[in-house]
Amino acid sequence: MANLLIVEDDDLLRDALVAQLQQAGHHTASAADGLAARGQLENARFDGVILDLGLPLLSGMDLLRWIRQRLLALPVLILTARDSIEDRVQGLNAGADDYLTKPFIMAELQARLEAMLRRSRLPAFGGSLEIPAGASRLRVDALLPRAWLDDEAMELTQREWSLLQLLVANAGQVVSREDVLTAWQSAPADGQGTGSNALEVYVHRLRRKLADSRLSIRNVRGLGYLLETPAS
Repeated sequence: MANLLIVEDDDLLRDALVAQLQQAGHHTASAADGLAARGQLENARFDGVILDLGLPLLSGMDLLRWIRQRLLALPVLILTARDSIEDRVQGLNAGADDYLTKPFIMAELQARLEAMLRRSRLPAFGGSLEIPAGASRLRVDALLPRAWLDDEAMELTQREWSLLQLLVANAGQVVSREDVLTAWQSAPADGQGTGSNALEVYVHRLRRKLADSRLSIRNVRGLGYLLETPAS
């Protein structure tokens, strides 16, 4: 299940896409022009976008370029009547993850959308890492310093995010202090330093921020830290 934004100026098609994707189990929001879509992207988190190119107020191509400047890892599927090779190349080069032309078959759209969403969740594609936290879920962006507990954004420093990303990627396994310090080499300093005492401070901060979940960070003496999930 994903939270999707459908950007389409054709009212009938937009309503049909909303209905079909909700029936498939997704949450959806929609916009009829590029400016409205940009406003929604600035104020809410989405897992993917279905984007028409022929939009009023702000074109689909301009919106796509804006997305790639600010939401680097957000998957975008272009859905358009522009079917020339030049249009496909331009759309993909501008940062689209997939390109489907109208008219289309809904089953193919859904299959392409699911494939795009699966790819986006892989760390190699700059997606997000996700683990269950009891009745909640924790999601960590693999490229940007962002994370969510359920749909609530967590306030994290660069180093807190880097530590959390390592723990989530290795959930159920020990992450050594050396691994954390290596990951921190490219993270901006935020006043705490990178020594052993500083690392304990960051671990303590993350424990507090995960207090509403059933996740816990355990010190493994002489080895490092272990993120324990409800199933572990």
